[in-house]
Amino acid sequence: MKPPAPPTPRRREPTHDSGYKLLYAHAAMVRDLLTGFVPGDWVHSLDLSTLERCSGSYVTEDLRDRADDLIWRLRWGEDWLYVYLLLEFQSTIDAWMAVRIQTYIGLLYQDLIRAEQLSAHGRLPLVLPIVLYNGAQVWNAAESLEPLIEPAPSVLADYRPQQAYLLLDEQRLGKAEQAPTRNLSAALFRLEASRSAEDALAIVRALVDWLKEPEQSSLRRAFAVWFGRVFLPKRLPGVSVTPMNDLSEVYHMLADNVETWTDQWKQQGLEQGLEEGRETTRHILSRLARRRFGPEVAEQSQPLLARISDPDQLEELADQLLLSPDGDTWLTQLKRAS
Repeated sequence: MKPPAPPTPRRREPTHDSGYKLLYAHAAMVRDLLTGFVPGDWVHSLDLSTLERCSGSYVTEDLRDRADDLIWRLRWGEDWLYVYLLLEFQSTIDAWMAVRIQTYIGLLYQDLIRAEQLSAHGRLPLVLPIVLYNGAQVWNAAESLEPLIEPAPSVLADYRPQQAYLLLDEQRLGKAEQAPTRNLSAALFRLEASRSAEDALAIVRALVDWLKEPEQSSLRRAFAVWFGRVFLPKRLPGVSVTPMNDLSEVYHMLADNVETWTDQWKQQGLEQGLEEGRETTRHILSRLARRRFGPEVAEQSQPLLARISDPDQLEELADQLLLSPDGDTWLTQLKRAS
């Protein structure tokens, strides 16, 4: 097997990351994320009242700051369960996410060992790694280390590392019909997936009702900041909005402008829908390339496919992929098209 190609540089979305970090710095958001989107009845045995945020500054040996990630812990029986929440809002998908997750958890464990924060039996605590992804492209990276490592003979099987993560693709979750009700994270995902100002207005109205208690003022403000810095600029590019400090201000602003913004919002939604269709086609082509020519060719195909926006050209490339005798021929055709 050839060594993997160097990772494609990925452009971070700092405003989006910081907007989400502000929201998920609140225990109520993490609580609803766990109860609404982590599968299994075991979640109900967690003591959600013990949720507390941990410092993420331990990652120093990684040679780069992981301050955008959030670490929480809560009681599960007599021990702690750590929740590692990685905010993944990049311009491209990281095919080696499972490797990153293993590195970050290893560094967390080193820090817990140094601090002697072990379980009641002197062992390391469990860690639930969650990748919260917001992107038009369907997530196509391996969700565990298994597919990224060469198969091993039986004598070496026990030495293969095992690491997986829970992917929460909010764009898809926000459109799911079975999304949980009265759930703050679900409301956030539905806002991201909303296709009209009326839909957004209804969701914000519900959030105002859910977060009306005085002790929830910080979370109301966090939603208002996220709405003004992240949501509206994406939905209504070029529209100037006065900074808002409370969710009720967001609701009144939307109510006052819902008719004015309807046509522009629909056009933006149409354009986003077309882009999602193109991303789906790119995803299918990448999967087909992986099956025909292997993961290395698929990895090299992704940045080339990302440059192509013409639906007819993408359709023609699908025919070329099926007819290409090898991966080099397919990549050459992609380079010409892009």
